[in-house]
Amino acid sequence: MEKPIIAITLGDPAGIGPEVVVKSLCNPQLYDVCRPLVVGDKNVVENVLSLCDNVAAKVNVIEIPWQGAYQPNTIDLIDLQNVVMSKLEMGVVQAMCGQAAFDYLEKAVNLVNAKQVNAIANAPINKWAIQEAGIEQVGQTKILAALTQTTDLLTMLEVKGIRIFFLSRDVSLRQACDLVTQERVFNRIMRCIEAMKKLGLETGALAVATLNPHGGEKGLFGDEEIKFIEPAVREAQVRGYNVVGPINTDSLFHKALQGHYNAVLSLHHDQGYVVAKTLDFERTIAITNGLPFVRTSVTHGAALDIAGKGVASEIGMSEAIRIAAKYSSHL
Repeated sequence: MEKPIIAITLGDPAGIGPEVVVKSLCNPQLYDVCRPLVVGDKNVVENVLSLCDNVAAKVNVIEIPWQGAYQPNTIDLIDLQNVVMSKLEMGVVQAMCGQAAFDYLEKAVNLVNAKQVNAIANAPINKWAIQEAGIEQVGQTKILAALTQTTDLLTMLEVKGIRIFFLSRDVSLRQACDLVTQERVFNRIMRCIEAMKKLGLETGALAVATLNPHGGEKGLFGDEEIKFIEPAVREAQVRGYNVVGPINTDSLFHKALQGHYNAVLSLHHDQGYVVAKTLDFERTIAITNGLPFVRTSVTHGAALDIAGKGVASEIGMSEAIRIAAKYSSHL
């Protein structure tokens, strides 16, 4: 069976994205699981190669994916030629870099839509640079949603065998509590289980987290479990969904780490992200469900403070590429 081609976007040229991509592709083990194809700018990549010690590779510019060599020490690249190197300032927010990062995403989407690549793995962008470029959608997920005309995408984190979904993410904690309704919890249970099926993850239960300390202690510390979460879980069970809960979060993630559950539904952003990044900050990878293709990304930012210094860790980027390859055949 042919190894999947993974389109890897460089992210913000002024951030650590190009560096972590280049370093990742110097790992020969990645070539055992996929054919990595960089979507970016040749001059940016060559600049990074000159900045990083103990990193040696040649850049192979191609026009279409099947032309790639896909072998260690060779970076196969579709060159968009959209960065003026005399104007590039590492570690600085620039409209040019925001536009370049957008262009890489757009090209990768076009490639996967044309069935020339199998999945996408994204290096980090800078949201301020995207805004400076005048792009309406700030953030890679929102950009991808607009480019593919999809809505209500579903993020799943994966780290150390644990998978974590979210009822809500980028809202205040006050808003997150208000979003815990029976209808919303039930609908998210269905979506999470359907998303796992599409990824080939059909064994084991989805565990729903509690919202309040000790699960509310039968209403002593909050009644959301009684009023909303338990009824939603029961309704899903009646309809045949393999779901359990709500389960106290002080033990839930420990049990998930032991393999008792297929995935966890976290009820707000920090409830799941803190656990994942504590387990392994660098290897916590986001998989975006609801797109017409598999898309993964690192969960760290563009790290402008260390950009251009050659000290960024590529562990997360390597993991994002590997997981994109792992799931690429399921969509």
